[in-house]
Amino acid sequence: MAADGSRTRQMHVRFEHVPTRNQLLSWESMMLKYGLPIWIIVCLAATAATPKAPVVSSAWPSTPGTIGLYEKFELRIDLEATYSNPFDPDQIDLWTEFTAPSGKTQTIWGFYNPSSWASLWMVRFAPTEIGQWKYVVKVKDKEGTAEGRPGTFNVTTSDHHGFVRIAPNQRYLKHDDGTAFYGVGLWYNDSYEQFNAGQITEEGLDGLKRLGGNFISFFHTPLETMGTGLGRYDQNRCGRLDQLFEWCERRDIHISWNIWFHSYISQAVWGGGNARYRNNPYRLVTDAKGFFASEQAWQYQEKLNRYIIARWGYSRALFLWFIIDEINGTEGWQDGDRAAAEQWCRKMDAFFNEHDPYSRPTTGTQSGGIGQWWPEGYRIFDVAAREIYEAQGHPMPRSGKIGPDDESPLRASYLTYAKQSQDLWTGFDKPAIVGECGYDHTYYEPGMPGYLAMYHNALWVGLANGLCCTPFWWAYSDWINDAVVTNQMQSFARFVSDIDFTNLDWRPVSIHSDRCDAWAMGSDSLIFGWVVNPRSGVARESFTIGGLADGSYEVRLYRTWRGRYHDAQTVECRDGTLTVAIPELMTTGGHASHIGDDVAFKIKPR
Repeated sequence: MAADGSRTRQMHVRFEHVPTRNQLLSWESMMLKYGLPIWIIVCLAATAATPKAPVVSSAWPSTPGTIGLYEKFELRIDLEATYSNPFDPDQIDLWTEFTAPSGKTQTIWGFYNPSSWASLWMVRFAPTEIGQWKYVVKVKDKEGTAEGRPGTFNVTTSDHHGFVRIAPNQRYLKHDDGTAFYGVGLWYNDSYEQFNAGQITEEGLDGLKRLGGNFISFFHTPLETMGTGLGRYDQNRCGRLDQLFEWCERRDIHISWNIWFHSYISQAVWGGGNARYRNNPYRLVTDAKGFFASEQAWQYQEKLNRYIIARWGYSRALFLWFIIDEINGTEGWQDGDRAAAEQWCRKMDAFFNEHDPYSRPTTGTQSGGIGQWWPEGYRIFDVAAREIYEAQGHPMPRSGKIGPDDESPLRASYLTYAKQSQDLWTGFDKPAIVGECGYDHTYYEPGMPGYLAMYHNALWVGLANGLCCTPFWWAYSDWINDAVVTNQMQSFARFVSDIDFTNLDWRPVSIHSDRCDAWAMGSDSLIFGWVVNPRSGVARESFTIGGLADGSYEVRLYRTWRGRYHDAQTVECRDGTLTVAIPELMTTGGHASHIGDDVAFKIKPR
């Protein structure tokens, strides 16, 4: 009781830490200066000293309540937390736990995306089951953890085939629903710096789609710049990537994403535009020579990888993590520790294998010279990728004038693709691609007679020797398109569209032709292949396949340049060999009908 008999208010104040002598002196000073009662000052101090746990204020879907299978479900999130760098998961870690109708749970990272003033955070997810999904958003900072109110959304059927993964036969690729994916496409680089200056356009994508293309490969301009600093990501460039993924999703075009393009981690190896490390903020923690071995650089890269998966990993358009392009074009390889560079490759491969919720494969390359055979790299990554630039040491005519007895430059070209594809197939039990090729590192320049035939031949010889995608030609541009992007892509896409690459076990087939080159791949129910003679054509030639069971077979020849099948014919196999005669086509009704220099085929038992 007070002296006047009134009841006094008892006050219980909890301090996280015991007040220091300086704090007590400061409170006394405030009492004298402002005339405030001690209990008010102490309460204010206690409130300021008590840490504030994070709060998830709201999490609302920016997509409808019902979405299709494999489509994007997107949450916009408003939260309160303590952090100075929103991109650093050590300071603020946001994730969402999704529960499928089957009861399976998935944890999907969230990310900072300041495109809405009220909701600066986002989670993107693509459901892989039909029915009602549940989710709850969670956040952690240095003061504690919190979670939002649980939510639900419904998933219905869609026309999408799902994500691309490695097929059970370990040689080709498949979608989630079991349909085959054979990649038909090329490099289409954006070169986006800022403010709507990218080279990829919707019209360009539409053109590739009309011609049968189903993928592009590109490298992005780095998200970390000298302006953002390490550990912070340029949101203009991130927004451009959002746009590219949306464009490709709408067109069912897939993306091979080159995470580290050699130029950005090279100071001077090849010079010019291939030496951009001087503008890379990683130079603040290591020189180019030490990039792969630097533990400090790796700590930043892990967080960058996490952001990439969180923001774009949802997309069914993404089919390949192209981890490193031309690693030998960097100081870290040429002048540094190659063992450390390959260990970096293993760490990158392991990170994406462990954290990608949709299990997409990885790949990486050296450059395309004949000496850049990289067996250790082919073992590290999920897809073995060999580049081919023929003028860099591969067999090709050295004379500018081809006489009747000289080697055909077209033949030298496709024999190179055949040999490198065979070596990948026989040496490594995994899917194989030619990860970069073409441009003008060839016998013919773009626009010259012969260049288109060289491209055409690379498509078909790669298929007949077991590649899981067309060779990644460099690159979609006005300079090269008239010699590459033609109806040949469409004719090729039509041929592969009904081949079950996914559910059959494939192997190289024994095939022979007296005056032609020929290759084939076979399974128990189908054989496909390609026969070529660039000097005198394949008309009135024949080819023989061995090792087959005797009986009747249906043979369909395919005119690769025209994109048309001949009428099916029945051919008998005797004593384990089947011989197919290629007809000579003549003009009919005043119209050209020419078998050409090559023909593809499909053979199956009746």
